[in-house]
Order: sequence, then C-alpha cells, then structure tokens
Amino acid sequence: MRHPLQPVLVHFPIACWSLATVADIASPWWGEPAWRLAGMLLVVGTVTAIAAMATGFVELMKVRNDSPAIGDIHRHMSLVVGAWTLYAASLFLRLHGTTLTRPGAVDIALSVGGFLLLCAGAWFGGKLVYGYRLGVTTGPQP
Repeated sequence: MRHPLQPVLVHFPIACWSLATVADIASPWWGEPAWRLAGMLLVVGTVTAIAAMATGFVELMKVRNDSPAIGDIHRHMSLVVGAWTLYAASLFLRLHGTTLTRPGAVDIALSVGGFLLLCAGAWFGGKLVYGYRLGVTTGPQP
C-alpha cells in the first residue's frame, strides 16, 4: 500500500473522544442524553484507537533509529497511549457490567485529562507529517 493506513484511522478516536469530552462537560446540564452519548463515544473511540495505534506502530517500524524525528515519535506515542489510558479508565469507571452509568467527577476529569493529552499527541502527530514529512510520498502527482 502506497498510502499509510494510520492517518485514515486516527480521525475516528479523535472525533469520538473529543465529542465524548464535550458531552461529559455538558452532562451536568443536559443530563442522561449527554452522558449516555459520551459513554457510547468512549466505547467507539477506545476501540478504534487500538487499530490506529497498531497501524502507527507499523509505521514506526519503517523509521530509522537515527531519524531526527525519533524523539517526537516517542513523545507522540507516549501522549496518545496516555490519552487512551485516561479515556479507557473513564469508560471502565462508568460501566457496571455492560450498562453505562452517570459519570462522576473523577470520570469526567479523566475524560478532560485524556483530551488534553490527545491534543498534545495530535500536535506531535501533525509535526511528524507536516514537519518531518513522515509517510508522505514525493512521487509524481496526477
């Protein structure tokens, strides 16, 4: 495949987690519809992030160890894994069996923390593509 798969997949967890954080913050005012939406988005975001991280790892295998981007790659990976951990913890704290329950303050704080790590990780991801040109082919354009 000439085009890396990881850039296609990252949009799903980014969108789901971002919207879940908004719904979490709105849930004290909007009630059950907001926190149920947040919970469902956390499920989808957490699952799709596994696929995005796996394909990112495949892309990492293509980068030389002496690449000037390697430090930013590790920062990107650490921040994204941290975001996944906080969002997954937020999800599991609000699950009772397979039933979503109203999130508490800790659940919402984990979601907000995950969002902050996600933003920083996404910034480094953008730097890898737009700054270091990782995953960008330089062949003739149609």
